[in-house]
Amino acid sequence: MVVKPLRADLVIYLKKHNLVKKFNKQITVFVSNPRHPSLHTEVLEPKSLKIYSFRIDRKYRTIFIFRNNQVEIIDVNDHYQ
Repeated sequence: MVVKPLRADLVIYLKKHNLVKKFNKQITVFVSNPRHPSLHTEVLEPKSLKIYSFRIDRKYRTIFIFRNNQVEIIDVNDHYQ
């Protein structure tokens, strides 16, 4: 599985919230097994849009889509805001 490089604004967000190390760990797990239990990977509503998320930690999520046999990360956000 190929994960497209992060956009600059997402890299800044990860650095600002001290998530770089956690994100790198989770993305490594994701590449080897997208359904690993620690990721809590799920399809978001409405399911017809086929937008997914996985956990960086209990608070933060990575939002992504599958496009052209690649994973494109479209957002990293605070799950509770």
